[in-house]
Amino acid sequence: EHQSTYNPNLPLRFLIYIAKLYSRMTRNANLYGTKVIRIPPPEFLIFYNGREELPDRTVLNLSDMYEKEDPHAGLELSAVMLNISGKHNQKLKEACRILKEYAIYTDKVRKYVEEMGLADAVEQAIRECIAENVLREFLEKHRAEAKELSIFEYDQEKHMRQEREEAYNEGVKEGRAAGLKEGQRAARLSMIIQMLRNGMSEEDISRTAGASEKEIKDAKSIS
Repeated sequence: EHQSTYNPNLPLRFLIYIAKLYSRMTRNANLYGTKVIRIPPPEFLIFYNGREELPDRTVLNLSDMYEKEDPHAGLELSAVMLNISGKHNQKLKEACRILKEYAIYTDKVRKYVEEMGLADAVEQAIRECIAENVLREFLEKHRAEAKELSIFEYDQEKHMRQEREEAYNEGVKEGRAAGLKEGQRAARLSMIIQMLRNGMSEEDISRTAGASEKEIKDAKSIS
């Protein structure tokens, strides 16, 4: 799955999706029989190309969404999120041409949208990519669809960003700044905890997330 905004609910979305998929695949199978029904093993990958600075690799676990931590929980689902924006995961992008070229295309859209309207920015990015042989075959065959999808995705990303800004402004207006600050702190701690669980060093966490020694210490005491 491709994401331009960080979404911690993806493990639950993947669980719902894979359950529906397995249900369709085994529609005509005898689930109550004694013979094992073989199903393909799932792999959950997310390619992130948003503006928020995130590590090269993040593991999102369904268990992190449980109301309370339970090491004996009977259900787990892990999704790997790979950051392909900017200079992240260069080796991966070099090994996968399509992934690299897609990242180039989205970077161009973001660049030109600062200079012109969204539709014109997407069109300019498409023209430039075709000229530079970036996703050329796909963009030439599916130009209209690519343009429509890019506009939709960017509008969605912009809408979510605006909603966060509006929520912040509304919270300040209503005297909820303290509560909002606490919520932001909790979100940062959650992110740092996830980084620690992924095996990142304190130095890398400090550099990547701009985390202070106190934040890292607090996160370690919780995790």
